Amino acid sequence: MNNKDKKYILASKSPRRIELLKILNIDFIVIPSNICEEIKKELTNEEVVMDIALQKAEDISSLHLDKYVLGFDTLVILDGVPLGKPKDEEDAFRMLKLLSGRTHTVLTGCAIVNNIYRDSFYSSAEVTFHDMSDKEIKEYVDTKEPLDKAGAYGIQAYGSKFIKEVKGDYFTIVGLPIAKLYNRIKVL
Repeated sequence: MNNKDKKYILASKSPRRIELLKILNIDFIVIPSNICEEIKKELTNEEVVMDIALQKAEDISSLHLDKYVLGFDTLVILDGVPLGKPKDEEDAFRMLKLLSGRTHTVLTGCAIVNNIYRDSFYSSAEVTFHDMSDKEIKEYVDTKEPLDKAGAYGIQAYGSKFIKEVKGDYFTIVGLPIAKLYNRIKVL
């Protein structure tokens, strides 16, 4: 991949996304987007994650037209209903109780934007949780990890002990589908 001469901006402050993007060995800086995410009701869940990723990338791109801006958004979907980031510990507990012993879908939307280029796509994976007791959920919520994550869990840290099965791309669940992104940017 000849991306050494291209400059990228990651429109996210997520430590997980920063670490994953380093794997691609591209030149990037981090400038997080602080947009108020506008969810358009008429969109499907897949379209929502792509649209929000695009909103984030376009927000940063408007001030950095010469660079490729990478935006991402992740949603946890249970029974067709999106679970965003929990509002507080009680909400995190509620979400984890819903996910306990069940399978849900994780969608990560991706956007690549510069002054003459727009691309958005998504990746999907399924996650099945083991049954969790109220005590286990409470102890997990007490770690504070669930509070800033879609669906109230992080698969790459403390939350991993509750995962029974994953179908699809693990990195989609973490929030940056590396292979899909790599295959998009290698042709830029």
